Amino acid sequence: MEQDVESPATFKPHKLPKQAREDPPNKIAERDRSRRLQRYVQKNGKCNVHHGNVRETYRYLTDLFTTLVDLKWMLNLFIFVLVYTVTWLTFGFAWWFIAYVRGDLDHLSDIDKKWIPCVENLNSFVSAFLFSIETETTIGYGYRVITDQCPEGILLLLIQSVLGSIVNAFMVGCMFVKISQPKKRAETLVFSTNAVISMRDGRLCLMFRVGDLRNSHIVEASIRAKLIKSKQTKEGEFIPLNQTDMNVGYNTGEDRLFLVSPLIICHEINQGSPFWDVSRSNLHTEELEIVVILEGMVEATGMTCQARSSYVSSEIKWGYRFMPVLTLEDGFYEVDYNSFHDIYETNTPSCSAKELFGARSRLPFTWSLGSKLSQQGLQMSEQETKKSPEYQGKILQPERNEDIANVENESKV
Repeated sequence: MEQDVESPATFKPHKLPKQAREDPPNKIAERDRSRRLQRYVQKNGKCNVHHGNVRETYRYLTDLFTTLVDLKWMLNLFIFVLVYTVTWLTFGFAWWFIAYVRGDLDHLSDIDKKWIPCVENLNSFVSAFLFSIETETTIGYGYRVITDQCPEGILLLLIQSVLGSIVNAFMVGCMFVKISQPKKRAETLVFSTNAVISMRDGRLCLMFRVGDLRNSHIVEASIRAKLIKSKQTKEGEFIPLNQTDMNVGYNTGEDRLFLVSPLIICHEINQGSPFWDVSRSNLHTEELEIVVILEGMVEATGMTCQARSSYVSSEIKWGYRFMPVLTLEDGFYEVDYNSFHDIYETNTPSCSAKELFGARSRLPFTWSLGSKLSQQGLQMSEQETKKSPEYQGKILQPERNEDIANVENESKV
């Protein structure tokens, strides 16, 4: 029979993160409080995420074209000039080296001109460099030309022509894509500064406004919204910055926009909404962020454009609506963008949509919360009216008229 042998247990201390080892606890707490104010997406649409400790940097070189396009303009222009300069210098050195090996540079002073060089009038490295530029850019001034007595020069001419075409296609294509990127088109797609929560058609809704400042429209425009909020699963797993879709009309097609004038995008707060349990009192205590994404094709170029913005909990105003911006003028509609971000206060329940739904479900089927309140107010007004002396006089007057009528009938009989 086997026996269990006790062995001394060794416990390895958990290795703390680098940030916890370097920073004292009070600094960590201050940093955590400051991080709560950090946005996932800035108001201008820039994502506030930095990639660190990327070891597989070779992956950027596998997609070299996209890497060059994503570079900043100054670095992109520097690489553009550098590639062409290096190419011209490399082939210029190759032409000079052929002339040096064949001895063309030793027969420059021949008077009889019996020596046939590889490239006529190539007498130095500078002239070889100029001939390289003329060959690759197909300028062809006619002063320096290749002869048919130089097979190695003919081979080099073919190589430079092919490689020069590849370099031109790559670099010019890169610059063309860089210039025609629709990122600047997103600058004229505007979002409202605040989002609002108010009643619409008897339902509690979260709304924000989008607009296009240009006369050329966005084709096939569509809108999406995501809630960015950390969560903890039932198993105890913590998911930072979890993304939850918010329905802004996907089922009804209202997410596909005809963005000619500013539109108010509406998210109905129902049982499938992440704001189902959120009330006015605990809205500003929630650490959340709403990211809105507007996508479409630029009418002028046909390229896909994307504009982004976000709303944190302090930018969501409960009990407000947007001011109207569209007015009818003489033969046209005018949009007043001075009032694009303006909101005004309106009567809105302070409870959550869940509590509002529960209050309505406790009423009869034919009643609504508004009709119940109005009926209660009507009953109270009726009770106050009955207590007034005018109402008592109106009641006594018909009774006296009935008594007089009865006496007249008895006298007739």
